[in-house]
Amino acid sequence: MTQIIPMDAHYTNSLAKEKSPYLLQHAHNPVDWFAWNEAAFARARAESKPIFLSIGYATCHWCHVMERESFEDKQVAAFLREHFISIKVDREERPDVDKIYMTFVQATAGGGGWPLNVFLTPDLKPFFGGTYFPPDNRHGRPGFLPLLQQIAQLWRERKLELAASADELHARLELLTTREATEDPQLNPEALRHALALFKEAYDAVNGGFGGAPKFPQPAIPSFVLRAAKRFGDIAAVKMVLHTCEKMAAGGIRDQLGGGFARYAVDAEWRVPHFEKMLYDNAQLAQLYLDAHLISADASGLTQRETPFAAVACDILDYVLRDMTHPGGGFYSAEDADSEGHEGKFYCWTHDELSQLLSPEEFRVAVKYFGITKAGNFVDHSHPQPLLGQNVLSVVAALERRSPTRREPTGDQAPLDAGNLPKSESRQAGSETGAPADEQLLASAKAKMLAARAGRVRPHLDDKILASWNGLMLGAFARAHAVLNVAKYRLAAEKNLAFLREKLWDAGSKTLFHRWRDGERDQVQLLAGYAFLLDGVIQLYEATLEPAHLDFAVELAEAMVARFYDPADGGFWQSPAGTNDLILRVKDDYDGAEPSSNSVAMLALLKLAALTGREDFRQPATATLQLSAARLQTQPAALGYMLQALDFWLEEPRRVVLAGDGKSAKFRELLHAAHAVYQPHKIVLGNTGAVEPFAKTLAAQDGPTVYVCLGNACQLPTNEAAKVKESLR
Repeated sequence: MTQIIPMDAHYTNSLAKEKSPYLLQHAHNPVDWFAWNEAAFARARAESKPIFLSIGYATCHWCHVMERESFEDKQVAAFLREHFISIKVDREERPDVDKIYMTFVQATAGGGGWPLNVFLTPDLKPFFGGTYFPPDNRHGRPGFLPLLQQIAQLWRERKLELAASADELHARLELLTTREATEDPQLNPEALRHALALFKEAYDAVNGGFGGAPKFPQPAIPSFVLRAAKRFGDIAAVKMVLHTCEKMAAGGIRDQLGGGFARYAVDAEWRVPHFEKMLYDNAQLAQLYLDAHLISADASGLTQRETPFAAVACDILDYVLRDMTHPGGGFYSAEDADSEGHEGKFYCWTHDELSQLLSPEEFRVAVKYFGITKAGNFVDHSHPQPLLGQNVLSVVAALERRSPTRREPTGDQAPLDAGNLPKSESRQAGSETGAPADEQLLASAKAKMLAARAGRVRPHLDDKILASWNGLMLGAFARAHAVLNVAKYRLAAEKNLAFLREKLWDAGSKTLFHRWRDGERDQVQLLAGYAFLLDGVIQLYEATLEPAHLDFAVELAEAMVARFYDPADGGFWQSPAGTNDLILRVKDDYDGAEPSSNSVAMLALLKLAALTGREDFRQPATATLQLSAARLQTQPAALGYMLQALDFWLEEPRRVVLAGDGKSAKFRELLHAAHAVYQPHKIVLGNTGAVEPFAKTLAAQDGPTVYVCLGNACQLPTNEAAKVKESLR
């Protein structure tokens, strides 16, 4: 077994000069780390050494484990220093670098993940890679130091063969990442119907979700299922998504005290999470729960913010405002899974802890509600001395419930029969309503637990601010304001956009940079930054109808198309031309935990084309869909967000045009009504600014007025909120 020699606490490597929290975590490893830059590449060439590339992120649990076991080991560090040039990359700062080498590892090793560890030639071509390596041979994985020794020997004795193999693998990688449009792309509703059928087959009828353990929320999939269900009138599909939302909200994947969701659950029941909280997950989940709220409220006759799904969305956004927001308005990237070296320690509770903290009656209710046991339900097996008796909080037994007061839906009929919708299995999807005594006891217990938890050592905060993920959360706050009419969410969205424009946008060159932290921005440009922020700004425009937001969306879109679009074959490159530290230019088109930048760019451009009437925005989106047509048919599970873009592309959206005084209460009432119905095939716009020409011809009549139009045909203008909602059903 490899002996782990502790690091020298006073050792500092070149990562100390970086801004990435992940790189700074490794700044005092005895490994002689370099950042991803030309100085490191030049040294590898000059010394004719292979590169050891290690990619991860600041809140990655297994990255911490490998650091503790191997990168803090002086023996490992000395061997790396003698035989390799060691480079660390933050995958969140450089997803373009990560994409290339992750694709290589997935193709050669059959799977991927982080930490991602790859061995390269000095010209950056990979020849071997994997994910986590233990310090010694175990569980079918090679030990890290023995692996280093083997690769160093091969490089010393068979360097030319390894270089030739790397050239061959590079050529195969280039073929693997190339996308070619089909001659006769089949872009029609049948592709959506086929994808919906596949997702329904994968549905877990007991626990919710679309697939088995480990379970990632992947909000793009349930969001698409709702859109397809709307198109095809599929009540069963709607039930699946609402059930999934209920199960996730009741599970340990959700922070039952502080709000927000962890990255994924290790089990099928959503009970035991990998505890890191990511901004991109929570942004997408807030949108999904807003969708679920609109559908269930409309069918059940409830008013705004009465559904449990709205409460979950608000919990997510309130968590972000409380714990994940820079004073200037930017949103931080993530919170770690670990605290004090133990995964989940901040979030878990022992039976004895709670018995001492709570009154006997509070303890009785909390134990039943959260399923607290002496044995616990979680053990961090990655730690050499795991904590025992740890309980992840999830809702296992609901309080007694009273039926909520019903309101009759307005209009002739609701789009979905309330009797067909699934009944909530627990009120934990929102606020609890039970026997008043138990309800009050649970609220009191949770308040005490949250206050006690605030005194613990918090997980590490990754406080870098990324244009891409901020764009996703900007959109979530903007839409939550539009749907729920909560003023603080609009303020958060407006402040965030102002921060991003000040820190990451160069107005003179129309350039969006990717990362800001500690007073400094990077020099990286990525499609994801432009596309995700474009999507968020469009949602902010639709939520406010401020012409300045539409103007900025147009600027962003023009810059994005100019820098990233491939006019020859369609699709968008992940990085702009001239990025000289990449061995490939790639078109990212996999919708996983994060939506792909191509998918988001497509849907955002289609919406912007409808808002402005500009064909030069619609054409690149169409060509990108055509490039992906074959994969939409054969691999729909990998393209959940792109399927939403196809759904939007297939027919002209309804245009909800508001005319009148945008500062008046009546205007705000009508704007809220335009967002109060689940209708994915719509855009909302004013009649001034950069909007499409026909909208400018529609004038207010006796105060703020709404026109619902398709093409150049509009329904009768109205200034009644109820009629606006009905016209969208």
